[in-house]
Amino acid sequence: MLRPFTAYYFGRSLIMNESPREGSLEAPERHPLDLKDPVFFDEPALFKELERVFDICHGCRRCFNLCNAFPTLFDAVDESETMEVDGVAKEVYWDVVDHCYLCDMCFMTKCPYVPPHEWNVDFPHLMLRAKAVKHKKGRSKARDKLLTSTDTVGKLAGIPVVVNMVNAANGSAVGRKLLQKTLGVHPAAKLPRYHRDTFRKQHRSNEALPLSPTDATNGKVVLFSTCFGRYNEPSLSKDLVAVFEHNGIPVMLADKERCCGMPKLELGDFDAVTKAKDANIPMLLALVDAGWDIVAPVPSCVLMFKQELPLIFPDDAAVKKVQQAIFDPFEYLALRHKSDELNIDFKNSLGKIAYHVPCHLRVQNIGLKTRDVLALVPDTTFEVIERCSGHDGTYAVKQEFHETSMKICRPIVNRVRKAEVDHYMSDCPMAGDQIANGLQDGSQAKHPMALLRHAYGI
Repeated sequence: MLRPFTAYYFGRSLIMNESPREGSLEAPERHPLDLKDPVFFDEPALFKELERVFDICHGCRRCFNLCNAFPTLFDAVDESETMEVDGVAKEVYWDVVDHCYLCDMCFMTKCPYVPPHEWNVDFPHLMLRAKAVKHKKGRSKARDKLLTSTDTVGKLAGIPVVVNMVNAANGSAVGRKLLQKTLGVHPAAKLPRYHRDTFRKQHRSNEALPLSPTDATNGKVVLFSTCFGRYNEPSLSKDLVAVFEHNGIPVMLADKERCCGMPKLELGDFDAVTKAKDANIPMLLALVDAGWDIVAPVPSCVLMFKQELPLIFPDDAAVKKVQQAIFDPFEYLALRHKSDELNIDFKNSLGKIAYHVPCHLRVQNIGLKTRDVLALVPDTTFEVIERCSGHDGTYAVKQEFHETSMKICRPIVNRVRKAEVDHYMSDCPMAGDQIANGLQDGSQAKHPMALLRHAYGI
């Protein structure tokens, strides 16, 4: 029989029943983050909540095979003198926090105690709160601040002459050793290339296309190209525009967009997240009010506007309006197909595809729209892999975490090898690079939009 106890959720006590139910038939709920509550940033209150949730996790252990946060906690408990959470040194709590990269899979797929369960366990949000406390206390590493400053790094690295130096350094053994010594970037981590000829310089909007709105779409989209699409992989945007225009959907670029804020969120830097929101939301809102839908080619960026910003700023009507107007690209195409507005005249088959579904796409709760759209291509089959790649944008490149990230990715790599496919792909280009890094066979992951473009023969 479980004894009664008092739990604390951001300082608010909750009296538990003697025999709480496990699991629920109700849908999980995400509570907004109450950043205005001083308890949120209070370190003693944080540690009280960490101990409460860690004790629940220790008694459950369903999440042992997701990321390294849980094995770090469970090993510390098992090696402690009491073999309970109260025997774990508080310094170890920060090790658990550092290994959480907010993929949300514990909340989405494993935990039986998420809200509305009375135990009110939201492990990712608790880890985010801990990261925020750590950052506010000035304990974020200079390296981590730099790696999450994607706009600054992208602009500097994209300067002519500089871009060649950066790419050469990132691709050489000497340059990688220097990065390891100065920034703590693992020499075996795959780093993206930078481009001076960004897609913004190349794109010309084709707004002359006749509009075909549907019940769910306006038939014209603004492309939020994302930091990765702007500085590292312009082909993401090129392929998306080619496919959308082939389907009669005009595409324009968001003007003067900033980083969506996801990298800074994962650092716990809410001040930077707020600045990004204040730059992006008014610009996007004006476009939404003018009748444009929004798409972004990287799942994390879509998720930032769909879920994270509304949970951080729940009373901001502009954030809510943008949330309702942004789509994953394949979600958008699937909605168009539902109204018979998708071109299904394909010229090339794609064969067998290993499809890695990124965590930040799964969290959007839209189903496997990428697979559904590509399944319309004749003679195309799938090996669907729903596991975390362990990349997280920065986690996989850090000296202290890279090997762990590759271990997390290993089951995906093994399944791709075993499936003997014609292509392997991920909606997240960084996850695709992580898989390629694990395969070590010279192959490259494809982005689904590039494969769809190939299927159209455009």
